[in-house]
Amino acid sequence: MPSPADDQAFAPLEGVRVLSLALNLPGPAALLRCRRMGATCLKLEPPGGDPMGLYNRPAYAALHEGIEIRTLDLKTEAGQQLLHTELASTDVLLTSFRPSALAKLKLDWATLQAHHPSLSQVAIVGAPGERAEEPGHDLTYLAESGLVTGTELPPTLYADMGGALLASEAVLKAMLLRSRNAAGGVYLEVALNASADWLALPRTWGLTQPCGTVGGAHAGYRVYPCADGRVAVAALEPHFADRLCEAAQIASRDMLAPATREALAAWLLTRTRAELDAMSRERDVPLLTLAD
Repeated sequence: MPSPADDQAFAPLEGVRVLSLALNLPGPAALLRCRRMGATCLKLEPPGGDPMGLYNRPAYAALHEGIEIRTLDLKTEAGQQLLHTELASTDVLLTSFRPSALAKLKLDWATLQAHHPSLSQVAIVGAPGERAEEPGHDLTYLAESGLVTGTELPPTLYADMGGALLASEAVLKAMLLRSRNAAGGVYLEVALNASADWLALPRTWGLTQPCGTVGGAHAGYRVYPCADGRVAVAALEPHFADRLCEAAQIASRDMLAPATREALAAWLLTRTRAELDAMSRERDVPLLTLAD
C-alpha cells in the first residue's frame, strides 16, 4: 500500500489540462487540489485580479502555488479569442460565475459545446438549478444548513472548502465519464449549499445535537477546562471511556449520566495539561490539551 510520501507517484489527473476562471476561495482551492493530483493548471484572471489577492495575499499565494496565472479581459474580443484558443487544448473548464454572467460572456454550456465538443465544465454555483442566480456566501450556506448555531462566526469556511473538494471530485468524475463516453465532454454543477448540507448531515441525524453522543451528551466526548487550559476528550469507545474513568477514579461508567460528566469535569479541573498528556500516553486515552 502506498505511503503518504508516495502521493506524488500517484497522479490521477496527470496529462489533464484544467483551465480556471473561478475566483475567491472555492475555485482556486479546487484548482490547487487538481494540481496536486497531477493536472496542468492555468488560471485566467480579470484585469482587476482575484479579490483574494487583495484581502489576503498569503492565502492567495498558497492557493496558487505552482499554477500558471495570466490576466485576460473576457469582455473584449481579443480576450475571447485568446480564451477559446486555450480552451481548444483544455480538458476541463472550472467556473464560479452565475449562469447569467456566463451567458453574457458567451460561456454557457450550449455555446461551449458548440465550439469545444470534447471540453468538460465544472461550474461552481451557490445553489443548484433555478437558485443559482441567488447571491450568497459561505456564511449564508452554513446558516441555511443549520450550522450557524449562535452569533459567532464559524471557525473556518466550511461550505467553500467543502465545495472545493466536491469540485475537484467533479473534475475526476468528468474525466472518468469522458473516458467512457466517446461523445465528448460533460457539464457538472457543484453547489456550495449542497456541500454545506453534506457537512451538516451528522447534525441532521442528531449525532452532533446537544443530546447526541458526539454533541455533548457523552461525558467522554467533550471539551473541558483543566487547571491551566482546556482538554478535548474523545474517549468515545467503551474501552477508552473505561480507562478515562479509571484514571479519574470514577466508579460509574454510564457516560450519558450527568453525574459522570460532573465528576469527570471536577477531576479534569484539578489536572494540568502536562499531567493529562502523560495520562493519555500511559493509558492510551485519546485526548488533546489546549491552551486557553
